[in-house]
Amino acid sequence: MKVPLARPIMTEEMIEAAADALRNERLTMGESMFKFEEEFAAMCGVKHAVSVSSGTGAIQLSLLAAGIGRGDAVMTSSMSFVATTNAYVAFGGRPAFADVIEAECTIDPAEIAVTQDLKAIMPVHLYGHPARMDDIKAVAKESDLLVIEDACQAHGAKYKGRRAGALGDVGCFSFYPTKNMHVGGDGGMVTTDDEEVAELVRKLRHCGRKSQYEHDAIGYTARLNTANAAVGRIQLRMLDGWNDKRRAVAKRYDTVLDGVGDLALPPRPDADFLPVYHLYTVRTARREALRAHLDAAGVQTGVHYEIPIHLQPIYRTMYGYSEGMLPITERLCKEVVTLPMFPDMTDEQIAYVGESIAGFFAGAE
Repeated sequence: MKVPLARPIMTEEMIEAAADALRNERLTMGESMFKFEEEFAAMCGVKHAVSVSSGTGAIQLSLLAAGIGRGDAVMTSSMSFVATTNAYVAFGGRPAFADVIEAECTIDPAEIAVTQDLKAIMPVHLYGHPARMDDIKAVAKESDLLVIEDACQAHGAKYKGRRAGALGDVGCFSFYPTKNMHVGGDGGMVTTDDEEVAELVRKLRHCGRKSQYEHDAIGYTARLNTANAAVGRIQLRMLDGWNDKRRAVAKRYDTVLDGVGDLALPPRPDADFLPVYHLYTVRTARREALRAHLDAAGVQTGVHYEIPIHLQPIYRTMYGYSEGMLPITERLCKEVVTLPMFPDMTDEQIAYVGESIAGFFAGAE
């Protein structure tokens, strides 16, 4: 049996919505884009949602709009995709890192070191599991820091009943093709209750345009295409159902993998955390051997992430980072294995993955 790591959904309804937008709307800044923004804001429970061309763009423009500039530090997790920090290093911001909570792989509020140049905290809702936002916001409030959510993997996730994207001052989402919703290509979204930030993001994504011929800010070309927005509107209506299916897949994984070998499983939903399982990531000290075994069995796996951001070659060169700086993050990045996860995954596929993993550990004993 072949089991892929992910299987993005693209239905005929989505294709027709994109085609209709291409036939009848402006290719950029069309009606579907503005409707998508309104509907996404309503889903998150915020006043404003501003679409952009990528998750990286969402982080970059939201930080610029929030006043983060050259020399300002932003505290985040190194256990993330490199875009989390590339977005602000590009305009002179400085990355600062805190270690993570082992069981949750999200930033540990107790590890946040407040320095004179720290201006914001950016928790990453990794794998679709929300960070501990109350504790993070308490640190931020005490030192007058912004909280910018990297919710790029957490569409629809909830923390204490509130959606990701509405938990900090600003939220940032990605619509990369493997995400819980992908708009048929790529894109991003900025969410906020701050009207000034929203207006500035709108300006920055559109070349700093004040009016048709006036530009009063250094902006970018970072708009979401209308056809992608039309697809996004269809997917947004399906998101909660998809997320329910992902949680059902995760629950079945939890059952078949409980007590197998030395596997550490993801945290389960509880009264405070409602994850959306963008990824179902386990941990084992025998990662590479397990991955080779699963590959031979036709089960695709991934590693999210093999090299933490602070140990990426460019960050070592730029900032002199080295091993030992974030011990929990560094160990977890040597152990994590991402298993297949998608909404229409069958019981047969889940059972096969579980049996393949159990077979590996039985043979290794």
